[in-house]
Amino acid sequence: MGHAASEFIPVSIAVLTVSDSRGEAEDTSGHYLVEAAKEVGHQVVEKRIIKDDIYQIRAVISGWIADESVQAVVITGGTGFTARDNTPEAISPLFDREVEGFGELFRMMSYEDIGTSTIQSRALAGIANQTIVFAVPGSTNACKMAWERIIVEQLDARHRPCNFLPHLSKKQR
Repeated sequence: MGHAASEFIPVSIAVLTVSDSRGEAEDTSGHYLVEAAKEVGHQVVEKRIIKDDIYQIRAVISGWIADESVQAVVITGGTGFTARDNTPEAISPLFDREVEGFGELFRMMSYEDIGTSTIQSRALAGIANQTIVFAVPGSTNACKMAWERIIVEQLDARHRPCNFLPHLSKKQR
């Protein structure tokens, strides 16, 4: 009945920062996501920073989707409306199914902080090859909100009434 387990099951996560300007030293959002994931007991298998280029993004994410050791991907950056914001265009074609509710819920929560400016966030999520992919804005505050109020529960096997672990049937499960 339900999709909840009685104990925590670690998930293997890859983190991608999409930015034309940030290097490792300035990547506060990527570092936050890595530390937050480890703090709750997940395994971070890879962290990368790449330029906001549709084909580079798609290549990295495709590789992680195909990789049996990656169950979840969190992308930060590239979700706005500038000419260089290409994350949704890069990853949407890769999805087997989009998780429409993620973007809707993210924008609803974001509205509390930034009002109508949230309509310029193209945060999204989807499942591809039994890998959940979340894409959130590049700001560290946006990453914290998405992680603490949505992603952490959806990657926790104990979360009821449902979470994404039953859909991530790769390796370690």
